[in-house]
Amino acid sequence: MVFFKSVFISHRETPALLNSSNSVNMTILTGRSLSWAITATAGSGFLLFGYDQGVMSGLLTGAAFTKQFPQIDTTGTGNGSSSLQGTVVAIYEIGCFFGSIFCFLFGEWLGRRKCIMIGCVVLSIGAALQASANTIPQLIVGRIVAGLGNGMNTSTIPVWHAELMMAHKRGKGLAVELAINIFGVMMAYWVDYGFSFVNSAAQFRFPLALQILFAIVSFAGILVLPESPRWLLAHDKQEEARHILWALELNAKEIEVSDPAIDREMAEIRHAIYEEKAAAAGSGGKRALLKNGPQRFLHRTLLGIGGQFMQQLSGINLITYYAPVIFEESVGLSHSLSLLISGFNGVAYFFSSLIPIWFIDRLGRRKLMLFAAAGQCACMAILAGTVANGTKAAGYVATVMLFLFNFFFAVGLLAIPWLCKLSSIPVNITTASLTKLVPAEYAPLAIRTPAASLASASNWIFTFLVVEITPVSIRNIEWRTYIYFAVFNLLFIPLIYFFYPETQNLTLEQIDRLFTGEKTLLHWKSSMDDSEVPNEDLRAAFAEKTEVNHVEKGRESKAFL
Repeated sequence: MVFFKSVFISHRETPALLNSSNSVNMTILTGRSLSWAITATAGSGFLLFGYDQGVMSGLLTGAAFTKQFPQIDTTGTGNGSSSLQGTVVAIYEIGCFFGSIFCFLFGEWLGRRKCIMIGCVVLSIGAALQASANTIPQLIVGRIVAGLGNGMNTSTIPVWHAELMMAHKRGKGLAVELAINIFGVMMAYWVDYGFSFVNSAAQFRFPLALQILFAIVSFAGILVLPESPRWLLAHDKQEEARHILWALELNAKEIEVSDPAIDREMAEIRHAIYEEKAAAAGSGGKRALLKNGPQRFLHRTLLGIGGQFMQQLSGINLITYYAPVIFEESVGLSHSLSLLISGFNGVAYFFSSLIPIWFIDRLGRRKLMLFAAAGQCACMAILAGTVANGTKAAGYVATVMLFLFNFFFAVGLLAIPWLCKLSSIPVNITTASLTKLVPAEYAPLAIRTPAASLASASNWIFTFLVVEITPVSIRNIEWRTYIYFAVFNLLFIPLIYFFYPETQNLTLEQIDRLFTGEKTLLHWKSSMDDSEVPNEDLRAAFAEKTEVNHVEKGRESKAFL
C-alpha cells in the first residue's frame, strides 16, 4: 500500500501533496523508473495477448487433447470435424470483439486502469474454465470469456501506455510492446512443445492455466501505476493529473510539481481537449466516427479498419493459430517435429519483430508496408506450389516459406492495428513525436476510446474469419488455401501505395492537414515543417516543444523510454 501511494496519489491527497515542500521525496518511482514500470506492465498485457494467440496451436494435435475432445480431432487417426475445430479456436475472437465493444460503450466512463483490471479478472476466469474443461461446450464458454477479457485489455492498454509515455519515446515503446507480443506467441509454442511429452491431461491443462499468471502480473502492475493524466484532465481531475505529469518527467526529482513546464503541458492538453471536443460538438463522440466533417473522422476510421483488414487477410493468423497443424497436415512432418519447428518459427518471428524498433522511424511506414506485402505474396505463392508438389524437398521449401512469411510480416505489417489504435491518442496539436507512427486514422480525444475500441473490434472480426475457415479450407481445398492469401497480399500493394500517407516525422497539426488540406497521400517522405502550422501562437508553442524534444532526443538517444 505504501508503494501504491507513492506512485499513484489520489485526487483528495494531491492538493496536500502539492503544498508540501517534501513532495518530490514522497514518490518512489519517477522519470525513467516510472516509464519502465509502465512499459513492463503494458508489456505483460501484450505478452498475455501473444500467449493466448499461440497456445491452442500446439494443443490441437496433442494426444491428451484429442483424447479428451475427439469431436475436434482432425489428425490422421481422428474423425473429428474441422469446422467444429475452427469454431472452438475462432470463438475466442468473438469474445475479444465483445470486449472491445464493452470498452467502446463504457471505456471512457470507467477510465483506462479500471478497464484493464476488469479485463484481467475476466480473462483469468476464462482461462480457468478452459483449463478445467471436460466437454466442448465448457471449452467454448471458457474461450469466449477469456476473449472478452483480452478484448478489453487490447483495446485499452495501448491507449493507457501511450498517454503515459514521453512523446518522442512512443514509437520505440510501441515497437517494444509488439516484440513482447510475439515473444508471447513464441513462449506458447515452446510451452506446448515441452508439455507434449507429458502423458496426462496436464499436457493441455497447464498451458491453458498459465494464462492466469500473466493476468495476475498485469493486474498487479496496473494496481500500483497511475491513471492517464490526459483522461484525468478530460474529466476535470486537475491536481491528480498535475502530479502524474510531474512524475513522468525525467528530471522530476529536480523540479517542483508546480514547475512552469508542467503548467505549460497541462495548458496544451486542456487546449487540445477544448478544441477536439468542439470539433465533435453536436454529433457526440461515438457518432462523430461515422461523419467526415472538417476533420474527416470517417475517412480516418476507414483507413484504420483497412489496416486491420490487411493484417488479418495477409494470412498471419493462418500460421500463428495453426502452425503445427500446417507443418503436420500440409507439409507432412511428424507431430513432435511439427511442434519443434513451430517453436523455432516462433523464435525467428520474435527476432524479426525487433527489426522495426530501429527502422520504423528511419525508413517510414509505407516502404516497410509495401516491402512486407510483396514478400508475403511471394511466400504464399511459393508455399502453394510446394505443398501441391508434395515431395520431401518441396516440404523443406514450404517450411522455409513459413519462416520467411513471418519475417516479412514482422518487419512491415505487424504494427498496423496497434499503430491505428495508438494513432487515436494525440496529446495535443503541438506535440510532434506521436505522429511519426501513424499510417492511418488520427482520431482526437473526443473520440479516442471509441475509435481505439472500434479498431480493435474490427481486428477481431477479421481474425475470426481467418481462424474459422482455415481448418476447413486446409482439409477441403488443401494447397489452394495459400493461393487466395497470395492474391490478397498482391492487392494490398496498390491499396497501400494509393491510400496510406507517409506520416514519418509529421506533427499532429501536419497529420491533420493530410486529411483536411494538402493532398500528400503519395509522399514517400514527410515534407512539412513548423512554418506550415497556421496559428502564430501554436507555431511558437510548436517550436518550443520541438526544441525541448530535440534536446531530449540528444540526451536520451539510447533509451527506449
